[in-house]
This record gives sequence, C-alpha cells and structure tokens, in this order.
Amino acid sequence: MHDLDTGSWGARNAHDPTIVRGDDGLWYMFSTDAAAGVDSIPAGAHVRTSSDLVEWTFRGTALPGVPAPAAEWSGAVGLWAPEVVRWPDAAGAPHGGGAEPRWHMYYSASTFGSRTSAIGLATASDPAGPWTDRGIVIATRHDRDEVNAIDAAVVFDRAGSPWMIYGSFFGGIHAVELSLATGKRLREEQGTLIARRPRSVDGAIEGAYVVEHDGRYFLFVSYDSLADSYSVRVGVSDAITGPYVDQRGREMTSPSEEEAQATGTKVLGGLRFPGGVGLIAPGHNSIFRVGGDVFMVHHVRLADAPAQHEAQVRRVHWTASGWPVVSPHPYAGADTERLPVAEPIAGEWDAVRFAPEVSALVDARRVEITADGMSDGSPAVRVLVVGGAILDAVVFGAWDPVAGRSVLAFSGIDADGVVWSGSKTVTA
Repeated sequence: MHDLDTGSWGARNAHDPTIVRGDDGLWYMFSTDAAAGVDSIPAGAHVRTSSDLVEWTFRGTALPGVPAPAAEWSGAVGLWAPEVVRWPDAAGAPHGGGAEPRWHMYYSASTFGSRTSAIGLATASDPAGPWTDRGIVIATRHDRDEVNAIDAAVVFDRAGSPWMIYGSFFGGIHAVELSLATGKRLREEQGTLIARRPRSVDGAIEGAYVVEHDGRYFLFVSYDSLADSYSVRVGVSDAITGPYVDQRGREMTSPSEEEAQATGTKVLGGLRFPGGVGLIAPGHNSIFRVGGDVFMVHHVRLADAPAQHEAQVRRVHWTASGWPVVSPHPYAGADTERLPVAEPIAGEWDAVRFAPEVSALVDARRVEITADGMSDGSPAVRVLVVGGAILDAVVFGAWDPVAGRSVLAFSGIDADGVVWSGSKTVTA
C-alpha cells in the first residue's frame, strides 16, 4: 500500500462511473469511492472533470462522507454508484434560461453481500457542488426484502415523468416512479421487476441503466462478476417497466436456467487486440449524449493487473435495425475519428465475437471482411460479411492505441444475435 496521489489518477480508480456536462462547459464524472493499492480512500462520491472526455482530473468528493441517515441504516463507509442528473422543474421544464439549474445525485450506501442498503438523494445548483443531502429515497433490509437498494439510474418517460432503475444480484432490477417535485418515490413501493437472472448463475445482474432511443427504451445491464467476468448486456422494451427482450426476443424479466447465459444481447466484454492491453470485466455503464452523438462510460480492469480499474468512454452507434453497438476502442477525441483519406472497407480486420456464453477475455482474430464501398470513418450503417457471417453493422472511425493512428472500426450483429466488433488491420 502507498500514500494517496490523486493528482496522477486521471480516469484510473473510477468505478461505476456516470458523466454529465455542467453549464461551465466541463464534463463531470462521478464514481464510487474506490482505489487500488492505497492506504485510505476519500469517501463521499468521487468527482473528476474533463474538457474533452479524454483527460480527467480528480477533484475530490461531492459529499464529505456517507450522509448520516444512510450510514446509520446501512453501516456503509463509502458511497457506491452515484447517478447525477439535471433535474427539471416541477412543471417538467429544464432549469436554465435564467433559472438556477438544479442537479440530483442518487447515491448507494451498502456493504458487500448485504441487502441492508439505502439509496439517498443529494441536490446542488451545479455539478461542482456544494451538495446537500436530502435523505433516503428507498431502503432495504437483508432479513426483510428480496430486492437490494443500490445502483440507481434515472430515466424520464415520454411524458416527462422520472423513474429510478435500481437493484442487483438480490432480487433483480426494478423500476420505480419518482416525484418530479421531490425527486423521491412517488409511491411507497419497490416498483416493477424488469430484469432478473436465475440462481444457476447466482442471480448475477447489476449496474442497470435505461435510455430512450427512437421511441423505445433500451436496458443496459451488467452480468456476472465485477472482479473478472463482467459484460454489458442489452434488452429493449416499448415501456420503461418492460418487458425487456434481447435481440433474439428472449425476455430478460426471468429467463430460464437453460438460457441464463444467452439471454441479454452482449454488446461489450473482455477483449484484447494484437499487441494491446487486455481489458477484462467492462461494466456498470451509463449512457450520455453530446448533441446527436451517443456515448457509453463504464469501468474496466486490466487483465495483467486485475486490481487496477479505470473508466473508459466509448462511442455507441445504432444499426439499421435500431440496435445499439459499441466501439471496440476507447474514445480519444473527435479529431481522431476521421481518416485523412477514405479507404476500402473490404480487407483484413482484427475482430472479436462477443459470444454470450464466453465470460473470459476474447483475443481478436484476423478475419476477412467483404463489403462494398469506401469510408473515411464517418459513421454509416452497412451490411458486412465477416468470416462468412452476415452482419447488420455500423462502420465508423476510431483511434487504434496500438497503431497510434485513426482506423476504420465496426460493430454489428449476426443472424444468431451475437455482436462482433473490430478494427481494420494496419499494415506497414
């Protein structure tokens, strides 16, 4: 163990991240109180800022520690998975245009392996703070409740009403309606079950996030162990409260023992490109938008040093069939996503296939892609033939950290509902 040096952290030690943009133009990342190899960790929800979504600076904590009501209930010594959202006024209009903006932070207070947990609310006029605790939104007890009050995420329905998505291994993921006026539950209830996994996989599900796209609601959720086998799965529904189904139409509410691994379309898992760093257990993502562009932020661990974790930002694209897919490479800035000269899409690529039954790191393999046309990296839906599989895909530009240059990349779904992702091979 060694002394705390937050100045060198950057995006390292960010766990369960979420990102919002302040009125000062800065991006704010909030994350769990976590760090590897240090003697003590500052409690109160970690905060980082960035001007470009690439370089991050640790700014301290949003709160001075665990608020007293949540600490007394749960026994927690730190805060998990803060969700920060710009809150509309009671009439449903966003604060701004001369009105003081208002922000809500939903934090989790718990201990590992226990359902004695609480989700609390803090508010601020700016994401930079100061934050004021407003008490507990929902609390659960290990000996009383099946559901676990952790991992809050907020989504607004088409009518502008807020909903909180929450839950974990214990009892699955639930959706409960919030009051626009208070930010707390509209009714004293646990809400509607929207996703759960069977005991054959230890009920391994958590870190849920729902986003609306083209009139449908997409549930992003993490399966398996945050230590080594996390992966991000997706389902879709016409309503926030479900039912959510994956790309093959399998319901995520309560899949059978036989389909425990297959259910939920796997859009991101552990991967390694030739010569690159192995990344394992990507998960607990949130989604945010920059104009019309969609991004995912998630944490990930290093295969060669699993205790080390960091946050990564990736582009999210949508296939012709309206399904989300994720860039195989972390975001490195808008100016890195275009090639200087368009090149043929057809050729040799390094690609991974995110088979749902595979929880281990997947090494990219060399494949031949058949496709018409050229691309300079501008995102475009395409039909690709990858190693004989026909994909509903998107071709786009990304930064290859091994080659140190912009490359063509793709992500897409084959006829079996399995996601492929890769980047064009760089030759000398």
